[in-house]
Amino acid sequence: MLGRMLMMLGTGPLGVGALRLGRLWSVGLNGAPLLADSHTRRWAGSVSDLRKDYGQEALRDDDAPEAPLALFQQWFEEAVEADVLEPNAMCLSTVSEAGRPSARVVLLKGYDSEGFVWYTNYGSRKAQELDANPFAALTFWWGDLERSVRIEGRVQRISKEESEAYFRSRPRGSQIGALVSEQSRPIENRQALDARVAELKAKYEDEGVAVPMPDWGGFRLEPDRIEFWKGRSSRVHDRIVYVRSAGEGRAWTRQRLQP
Repeated sequence: MLGRMLMMLGTGPLGVGALRLGRLWSVGLNGAPLLADSHTRRWAGSVSDLRKDYGQEALRDDDAPEAPLALFQQWFEEAVEADVLEPNAMCLSTVSEAGRPSARVVLLKGYDSEGFVWYTNYGSRKAQELDANPFAALTFWWGDLERSVRIEGRVQRISKEESEAYFRSRPRGSQIGALVSEQSRPIENRQALDARVAELKAKYEDEGVAVPMPDWGGFRLEPDRIEFWKGRSSRVHDRIVYVRSAGEGRAWTRQRLQP
């Protein structure tokens, strides 16, 4: 019986067929097992064996200025220069009124001493959660540089004028995209969405796209905690955190954390 089953598996470009734990497997060219089903073959190694030993430069105390924005700007610009895929992509984490967390990737569209800005539909889940619980966390991951930045703070909507000015600067396709979507709400199928896009393109073919107010705009996170993480060998990473005081002047304090 086993012989017949192995013959049915046969051989292929990925290697010799095999039977393991009642499922169909094949051995890849590098010896790693690949799970096979009726549609495709998948990697089936052990997740616990996936690891990378970081080895680029350190984050020294002398590299950390008194306030964090200068270091963020340096790291952000170096991520852009290193051609990191979407260096302004950040994971935005929010918490609902019921205490349930959620996270998604959004794009940073501005930062300065006042905070970090992104744009979204005000009817979306993240916007509703921020309106109910105006605190959030942002996480940047620049893997090519073995760096990450975590930012926490209070969030508020930016002005209507600022949102409109940014909307006018967007490419036309992105303006249509913001207008077409009732973000996070169900839709029948992709065809319905594409039909709506085509309808709006035709409607605004000879005129400017209407700003989707009051349903769309920006948020700004005013940071009170920013942590810089740098990967180091054997998981003995560098971590430097800045915490902003709540008192007069709102000064930043800096300290190193254990990995």
